[in-house]
Amino acid sequence: RRGFVLLPRRWVVERSFAWLTRFRRLVRDYERLPETVAGLHFWAFAMLLLKRFVDLLGKVINTL
Repeated sequence: RRGFVLLPRRWVVERSFAWLTRFRRLVRDYERLPETVAGLHFWAFAMLLLKRFVDLLGKVINTL
């Protein structure tokens, strides 16, 4: 095919990038080393997963 082709799971990546905009330090590229940026991304996604886990745990505890 030629032209624009919609990728089936592109929204997963777009949503993940949108979540990263919640972290001020990741919005602009202030870091000099790529390893620092990679570490900040790892930290940001870890915080997002931790928040999701805590929210889920709270729902489970409230149903008991």
